[in-house]
Amino acid sequence: MGGFCGVTSKDDCVCDLFFGTDYHSHLGTHRGGMAVLQPDGIFHRSIHNIQNTPFRSKFEHDLEHFSGRVGLGVISDTDPQPLIMSTRLGLYAIVTVGLITNIEELKEELYRNNRMQLQYSTNSGMVGPTEVVSALIATQDSIVEGLRYVQERIEGSCSVLVCDEKGRLFASRDRWGRTPIVIGRKDGAMIALQESCALPNLGYEHVRDIGPGEVVELTPDGCETLVPARDRMAICAFLWVYYGYPASSYEGRNVEMTRYRCGSALAKRTPTEADAACGIPDSGTSHALGYAHEANVKFARPFVKYTPTWARSFMPQDQRQREHVASMKLIPIPGLIKDRRLVFCDDSIVRGTQLGKQAQKLYSLGCKETHMRIACPPLVYPCKFINFSRSKSEYDLITRRYIRERDGENADVAKYTDPDGEPYKGMVEYIRKKLHLTSLAFQRLDDLIHAIGLPAEQLCTYCWSGKDYAVNGECHHCACQGGECPCRKK
Repeated sequence: MGGFCGVTSKDDCVCDLFFGTDYHSHLGTHRGGMAVLQPDGIFHRSIHNIQNTPFRSKFEHDLEHFSGRVGLGVISDTDPQPLIMSTRLGLYAIVTVGLITNIEELKEELYRNNRMQLQYSTNSGMVGPTEVVSALIATQDSIVEGLRYVQERIEGSCSVLVCDEKGRLFASRDRWGRTPIVIGRKDGAMIALQESCALPNLGYEHVRDIGPGEVVELTPDGCETLVPARDRMAICAFLWVYYGYPASSYEGRNVEMTRYRCGSALAKRTPTEADAACGIPDSGTSHALGYAHEANVKFARPFVKYTPTWARSFMPQDQRQREHVASMKLIPIPGLIKDRRLVFCDDSIVRGTQLGKQAQKLYSLGCKETHMRIACPPLVYPCKFINFSRSKSEYDLITRRYIRERDGENADVAKYTDPDGEPYKGMVEYIRKKLHLTSLAFQRLDDLIHAIGLPAEQLCTYCWSGKDYAVNGECHHCACQGGECPCRKK
């Protein structure tokens, strides 16, 4: 995944840029970077590896060397960013967030038609997506036309910030709006970022969300639309379930409040007798609070997360290391576990490895019953739009391993997405037994959509449904096939 921040100000922008970028640290663990246009017209840039040390710790000693009124920063899980590019359109700094699924096709086209040289990274073994985006921009007659062209050519998603040598700051949201870009304002400064939670503590007020495919230019005095937003949006629903920050809002829908509603829906739809409702830290905690309130049971924390030194479990590149870190950072409290019936809420099940180990630990400490409630439907289709998971194969998903085991490589996967169908019920029962749970239930897609509060056709739920309204022309409630969708009238 990843996240970015851009600031333009009548005064020095470095402090706001630094802390604004830091507020995106939960979105990526690979590289962090900042670039500021200095008073002499030269970009000063710094990039650090943040796999084992947070962004703030790596950059706080660099701040004294930064000075300027416009700049951008990024937390990147792809390539080292920002890039400073010298092109026929001039000098500019650029950062990107997203997943370009047709990157090989675009590279070949650039080589063939434009004879551009793209830098091959010996560290990652790839040409970085940000460099490909920059090369695409440079094929057009202006940065704005280049940003428009990028959204026309890219498959997947890509949101972009560009700061040129004239001090102009441009923000371009991906074509379908799968990831958010929020605009904030304070006296003499404007900011563009993805996590709105950064705005209040930096003194900014929320202005608006940039629309899908929209390109804007920010100045210290305001924001001007240069390419209008598209009609259709397919923002990632998993933002509210898992990777969005609790204090942030996207399209006017707050993450924490949505998670409360998700937990409440689980309690209504799949009640069970329990002594306490609990959350798997961190995101499961909010869901569990909603569950406990609706079910009228106590909320408890039988697991606490040790955060001072342990990195997030997906930080190490090696899966075994990630599993080890995940098991070390959750510390049980035996007095809240022994002889108790506990219902746990978690955001999702991917591989199922950690959840199975946590269930075993609970039983070893005397837990009588372990009920699991998952805040989203089963993940059946790997995300091909924003890269929110490190999974390398569809068979990393426990659901797909079951489907392959039962129906083979060419199985009809779609039938496993119907919560009222027997194939779905058999899959859930398989997962329950595999993880040694007393009971297991997943959120229904319609309940999740209702909890978020946006129309179904404005959300991307591909990883659960296999359907994407923006691309396939199908919403989640009818087979409109790209024609007049009756759901849009609701």
